[in-house]
Amino acid sequence: MTEISFTPLSDTTIDGVLDAVAFTADGLVPAIAQQHDSGEILMMAWMNRDSIRETLRSGRACYWSRSRQAFWRKGDTSGQVQNLVEFRIDCDGDTILLRVDQLGVACHTGRRSCFYRRAANDGLQVTDPVLMSPDALYGGDKGPGF
Repeated sequence: MTEISFTPLSDTTIDGVLDAVAFTADGLVPAIAQQHDSGEILMMAWMNRDSIRETLRSGRACYWSRSRQAFWRKGDTSGQVQNLVEFRIDCDGDTILLRVDQLGVACHTGRRSCFYRRAANDGLQVTDPVLMSPDALYGGDKGPGF
């Protein structure tokens, strides 16, 4: 198996990337995290200029928590790290796609993906099991993004 790793970008290159992003009035942009090899959609979170800069410098996914008004690096609290493989911007510049190598679960509920419910005729159905207790992940806290 070939190891895939992200090469951190220079500040000049990062500035060019940031110029291509269409941030909201609040200075944010939605970011989708996708498992690079399986295509599995793991989660959606918000990024600001600083979290994008840190992600592109460090090679680890970093986000902005709107509720806590704080920067958070995926895995610092839970140990469930997202290593960046590829950073993409959509055609309008208003959505980021982070292709990552997710170590462990991505969702604060202890599931692999945050997208674990599907609509059916009898309502929402849970499709994916809890793989790790949220208490084990965060010690009773809902997680860094909430």
